[in-house]
Amino acid sequence: MSNDARRIACMEVWGGHEGFEGSVSVPGHDVFVGCAPHTGDSHGGDIYYVSSCAAGAIARFVLADVAGHGHVVAEQAATLRNLMRRYINTADQSKFARALNRKFAGEGGRFATAILLTYFAPTDQIVLCNAGHPRPLFRSRDRGRWEFLDASTERRVGRAAAGKLGANNLPLGIVNGTPYEQFCVQLQQGDLLAVYSDAFLEAPGADGKPWGEAGLLSVLNAIDTTDPSTIRSHVVREVANRTGRPILDDDATMIVLHHNASDPPRLKVSDRLRIIAKVMGVGE
Repeated sequence: MSNDARRIACMEVWGGHEGFEGSVSVPGHDVFVGCAPHTGDSHGGDIYYVSSCAAGAIARFVLADVAGHGHVVAEQAATLRNLMRRYINTADQSKFARALNRKFAGEGGRFATAILLTYFAPTDQIVLCNAGHPRPLFRSRDRGRWEFLDASTERRVGRAAAGKLGANNLPLGIVNGTPYEQFCVQLQQGDLLAVYSDAFLEAPGADGKPWGEAGLLSVLNAIDTTDPSTIRSHVVREVANRTGRPILDDDATMIVLHHNASDPPRLKVSDRLRIIAKVMGVGE
């Protein structure tokens, strides 16, 4: 495991939509980010961000796939960064999801899929909210295999009632007022979680059709996960071997979280309790 990852500072929002291959660190996690814009461009339509709150108790991870290119994506990346800053100390990410949806819905047909993840260090739990994005994958240290995660398989938190059209969790910008449900995963040291763009699902199988979730799951369960920093590169290489195509036919981003169970910076007990109360919404 590499120890030279860039540590995300308190109140920092790191990321963007440019090509990147490397790692960052927040309390509780080693974070391995790989983003390869399509056709070798320097910037693509996938936006990724990592943030850490004032106390280090909350880390947030976002991956969004925006419809459009160029200045459209740059504008949405700036919007997403600003909203990340606004909600950086808020543990409940449902307000963040609704604010993102309102912003996209008010911009004339622009939309995006997104996956939002919020890790709360004091309880070693991560809460996920999915807005029309491919389902994340989870590898429990105890079970030793990758599995898809959604609200039907994990404990729900803050489940919203259906909207006027009876639809939940739509991509951002489709219907203003869409409710977004959250679900929670209890983490143990050594657990892995991966979020990714749909390029990894659209790789063609032997029949020429996209191989979908089953194909990606097969690849992940066949590769070595001893070093989490190599998971994305192993997946890309295996996809190429199985499809005969050297590159994926779209922006290809994958974020792998390795739960190392490290604690936030030490604070006085009184300060820690005050900050935790504030981020949970019960403080002054």
